[in-house]
Amino acid sequence: MTQKKHSQAYLVTHGFIFNVTKRLIDIFSSIIFLTLFSPILIIISILIKLGSEGPVLLRQRRVGNGGEFIFYKFRSMFNGNKYKNDMDAYLRDNYPDLWKQYIENDWKLPMSIDPRITPIGKFIRATSIDEAPQFINVLRGEMSLVGPRAYRKEELEEYKKRYPNAKKNIEIIMSAKPGITGLWQTSGRNEMNFEQRAELDAKYIKNRSLRQELLIILKTPFVMLSIW
Repeated sequence: MTQKKHSQAYLVTHGFIFNVTKRLIDIFSSIIFLTLFSPILIIISILIKLGSEGPVLLRQRRVGNGGEFIFYKFRSMFNGNKYKNDMDAYLRDNYPDLWKQYIENDWKLPMSIDPRITPIGKFIRATSIDEAPQFINVLRGEMSLVGPRAYRKEELEEYKKRYPNAKKNIEIIMSAKPGITGLWQTSGRNEMNFEQRAELDAKYIKNRSLRQELLIILKTPFVMLSIW
């Protein structure tokens, strides 16, 4: 079975009612969020612009739902002058020890030692406000409120080499729309490696139901409060 057919096999197992209801939840949730929180989002945009040179929004290519799309987040890192949005290259070229730690730790660094993050960036990351522009992706139909994480293509290529047992789960993950929140984010297990996260994301995709969607949505605010 080709990757395309393999991916489609997971998509067709969910009925018309589920897909329509999920999409309606995505649309109404995005409109309500962006409307109610627009004053806060405008203030955050101004603070980002005043705090450091560069665009307010980070635009990156991410993969999911069988293709690529432009993913939006509030910029939480310095623009890096010649590096522009490629702050991974900035870290690699200027902080080799931190770069090694970053790669070994599944593309993550503690905010306290990450030299790329701006002062306002630390706040919006700690409060998850940096994720808010993803509601634009949800409204456009590129993402969903609930789904697997939106990965960069190069991340997944690296993970395939490091976690060969996760290849099947990566194919499943790429078949579905990425989400702002998901099963592993609300599982209370924040220290999982990629292979464990991929297993939970694949489990979510193969067992999707409206009940599971609503449970994840309801749990997300409480998980965010516990992090704060």
